[in-house]
Amino acid sequence: MKYKEISHWSHPHQGLKFGYAEAPFKCDGCKEVGIGSSYKCDGAACDFDLHSHCAIPSPTLVHPFYPKCAFQFLRRPPGTEARCCNACERRVTGFVYHCKLCGFDLHPCCAKLPMLHHDADIKLFLYAKVTAPCHRCGRKGRSWSYRSSCKKYNLHVACVMDMLVDSWHELYNGNGGGGGVQQIPSLKATLETHVNHTKTKGGKAKKCCEMAALALQFVVSAILGDPTTLIAGLIASFMSK
Repeated sequence: MKYKEISHWSHPHQGLKFGYAEAPFKCDGCKEVGIGSSYKCDGAACDFDLHSHCAIPSPTLVHPFYPKCAFQFLRRPPGTEARCCNACERRVTGFVYHCKLCGFDLHPCCAKLPMLHHDADIKLFLYAKVTAPCHRCGRKGRSWSYRSSCKKYNLHVACVMDMLVDSWHELYNGNGGGGGVQQIPSLKATLETHVNHTKTKGGKAKKCCEMAALALQFVVSAILGDPTTLIAGLIASFMSK
């Protein structure tokens, strides 16, 4: 990693060290959940964490979905009215990319979501909106979505965020994190549902399940940072049952 330790204006009294968080944390910048790569204060009495995207943000941003917009990084959302991220539909309460001209807002991690994920098993494209139903909620439209190249599998970014927040409600209530994989019951339940459903449906459905799990793995990884090893291990354990 290029950056090992940084100084940050949001935490001026002590530097932040780059590391890999295996347990969920609440980012002190954007106020959203995180896991994996992060910058953390290693002070004994300090519990300060930042996503990598929040620790080293770009001052300005141009997004392919909004080519006429000029997003600026802000420490807090502008104005006094509640604002929501245009990608995931969740409230914006901390660091944000904001376009003054159109009023759009993006969480730093949402702003940096990859437009394409491609490996040997699956290719996923990010869309501002798809007309096909989401694999998780069954609804169309809503937030940004990842769609497979075969056009049979869709996941709303908002649905994945809802699932993670449901799983980590204690973290959002300020009760702390910890516990690693045991802290992700909703993710586990979702994947187990996919696996159990396909056990009676034959090879084609099983392949669809595996594609769904791979897609879910990637979207979770993209939203939270890069917990590839953690999430991949969790999925592998379900697929082996």
